[in-house]
Amino acid sequence: MVATQSQQLNSNLEGTISGDSEVQMSVSSSERGGWITFPFIIATMSGLTLASGGVMANLIVYLIGEFNVKSIDAAQIYNVVHGCTSLFPVIGAIIADSFLGCFSVISFSSFISLLGMVLLVLTATLDSLRPPPCEIGSILCTTPSKIQFAVLYAGIALVSIGVGGTRYTITTMGANQFDDSGNHAIFFNWFFFAMYTSSVVSLTAIVYVEDNVSWTMGFVLCAAVNVIGLAIFLLGNRYYRHIKPKGSPFSDLARVFIAAIRKRKVFVSSRSEDYYNDHDEMERMMPTAPTKSFKCLNRAALKTEKDVQLDGTITKSWRLCSVQQVEDLKTLIRIFPLWSTGIFLWTTMGVQGSLVILQTLTMDRHIGPHFKIPPGSILVTVFISTSFSLALIDRFLCPTWQKLTHRSPTPLQRLGLGHVLCVISMVVSALVESKRLDIAQAHQLQDQPGSTVPMLALWLLPQLVIAGIGEAFHFPGQVALYYQEFPVSLRSMATAMIAMIAGIGFYLSTAIIDLARKVTGWLPDNINNGRLDNVYWMLVVVGVLNFGYYLVCARSYKYTSVEKVEDDNSSSYK
Repeated sequence: MVATQSQQLNSNLEGTISGDSEVQMSVSSSERGGWITFPFIIATMSGLTLASGGVMANLIVYLIGEFNVKSIDAAQIYNVVHGCTSLFPVIGAIIADSFLGCFSVISFSSFISLLGMVLLVLTATLDSLRPPPCEIGSILCTTPSKIQFAVLYAGIALVSIGVGGTRYTITTMGANQFDDSGNHAIFFNWFFFAMYTSSVVSLTAIVYVEDNVSWTMGFVLCAAVNVIGLAIFLLGNRYYRHIKPKGSPFSDLARVFIAAIRKRKVFVSSRSEDYYNDHDEMERMMPTAPTKSFKCLNRAALKTEKDVQLDGTITKSWRLCSVQQVEDLKTLIRIFPLWSTGIFLWTTMGVQGSLVILQTLTMDRHIGPHFKIPPGSILVTVFISTSFSLALIDRFLCPTWQKLTHRSPTPLQRLGLGHVLCVISMVVSALVESKRLDIAQAHQLQDQPGSTVPMLALWLLPQLVIAGIGEAFHFPGQVALYYQEFPVSLRSMATAMIAMIAGIGFYLSTAIIDLARKVTGWLPDNINNGRLDNVYWMLVVVGVLNFGYYLVCARSYKYTSVEKVEDDNSSSYK
């Protein structure tokens, strides 16, 4: 299989883009793209992932240790920041699709991220930008001043904006370099493998420098790899295929709604000649009549008196839409329920990712007599697990599945496995936390803030390994599914939809933590005196209900082109 994929890579080095009227390209861009752009895309993504990972992974520890922020408050800030970095890609995708294109958005966002890291370097270097040091758990800690908080939050905000503008836009730009969907599958597999591998390096090497050398040196390293990533991205500009934006596709979707409402009393015709198709659609053999689903929207493409002039142009653009515009909106409506099922997956990841760091801070982190695990590095287990799982899925599971069933696993089946593993991870989290609390109670540590429970932090690894395996199933699967199913005009938005799910999920995780702290008392500032295990059990119950909802949505969902999907999946593993 490796040889087959290598042949596919080599055969595409000289590939050129076929004519596509859905997107407008310059003449020079028609000779660009293909696998020659892959090293630049991957190197850029790796540099930016290293930079952002070194900041985000250790944010809770930095807030608690350097800015005297209470532990649960630090977890809340962590989730809010991750929510922002997940929602900002949606804005970046809209700008890329509608106005500036992927290249400009990625370049500008990378520069913004660099500015944020410079501010964080200053907060770590200048004593005037930090409060006096304080022992963790003490009630006499000095609260940071408004100026100190302002500089800190400005740096975090700029990094979040920069990460948001690059994370998924560069995924879309990389996929846009290829025409064949079989190459898309290969690209997504290796792209996410490289992304998780970079995350592993940032959560180990850079976090280790921050905890054991200095925060200044750690943040300087983040800024340096950001610069390198941006430089490599700009150097590859001569090879990239640049797809020019055609204006906001969301206005077309809004036009369908408005036109359908205006013609709500018009009789829906079954004749294809009664519906409007623009010249591009007719030339590309697009459907000349809308499908039967959501028939009320078909009125938007129905030609009535005075809608079309003699030369074929539309007289009122907000009264008549093309068949393809109607079908694009239907695609989004059909996929929305399935999309919504992924929100809870990211909610559990947000809760687990923030609270497991607090658990690590209270546990024995020694490996041998001299090495101590940095708290922020505990999450590297997820990335290592995901990286290995991606390789096993691509090299072993999918080919074996195909040999046994004569079909490749569908994206929906992969997502389903991700849901199941997510619930199992929460069950293991609850059991491990129950054991940790029992040990804390046995040693009477409930009223001793900052005390260490005599239990190895390695007990937290199984739940993180399972979470990583689940992420290897559901994360790339969602990206590939939405990129495949979304209209061409919304390709950047397709990958950003995963970011939107993650953003909503992280904000929900913040709300869940806040609710549990205020209503139940399960999450006091000293978690040794709380019931964090009950939070995990609550997530198990919600996860089971969410999985049932997913099964209903997946069973009723139909791919845009079932045959095409099956052929593409099969070609990826032969």
